[in-house]
Amino acid sequence: MQSATTLAEPRPTVADFHRVNRGGGLFSESISQWLGAVFALVAQRLGLRPTALTIANLVLGLATSVTVVALAGRVAAGDVPAWAVGLLALVGWQVAYCLDCADGQLARVTGQGSAAGARVDVLCDVAAQIALVAALAATAVAQEPSTPSWLVAIFAGTWMVNLVTSVMQAGPNAASMVTSTSLPVRLVKLVRDYGAVIFAAGLVLAFAPGLVLWVMVAFTIVNGGFLLASIAFSARASLR
Repeated sequence: MQSATTLAEPRPTVADFHRVNRGGGLFSESISQWLGAVFALVAQRLGLRPTALTIANLVLGLATSVTVVALAGRVAAGDVPAWAVGLLALVGWQVAYCLDCADGQLARVTGQGSAAGARVDVLCDVAAQIALVAALAATAVAQEPSTPSWLVAIFAGTWMVNLVTSVMQAGPNAASMVTSTSLPVRLVKLVRDYGAVIFAAGLVLAFAPGLVLWVMVAFTIVNGGFLLASIAFSARASLR
């Protein structure tokens, strides 16, 4: 007669969770997805559902961004050290993103995926990124009160291009404009790797908050340019 131990299914490992990750770029795959796999493993051991990680991502992401917004004026005035707020943002946003990576891994490995869970995941991602954009915009305005309102609006709008295109590329009709996976290409693509972007944003907040305005300008150009290129790429494909 076989023992209960023999009959029991093997428990998933960190590698098992990481194996089903959905990528995200060089930084995300090398760091964020691995940390997400650790979180997924812990959640599986605790019996948590994927949506619990999704909500944790939302709460932590919102709390971090709200704190950055609330302290933006005091950082600009020199009452609060920029490094403290930047460190908070760096850690808070990264952990939130790792939880976002973990919920999908947990769902796929444990078979708990659902259409409703996927919708909650996307909606929470949208909310967390809106808060992040607000935090960066509030810092830029606090550091440079003459920041044009139109720049803030365009920055906010184009920032969501990453999220929209990521969702579009998850379906059966996904297509990439640049299919090369060579290291130089992947390094260039770091400008659209969410894990790398929020890491860079945290560093700027910590060490050079006065440059946040130029970070906004840079990402407005990058994301706006990618949007236009994506429209042209898709239009060309549809006309063939």
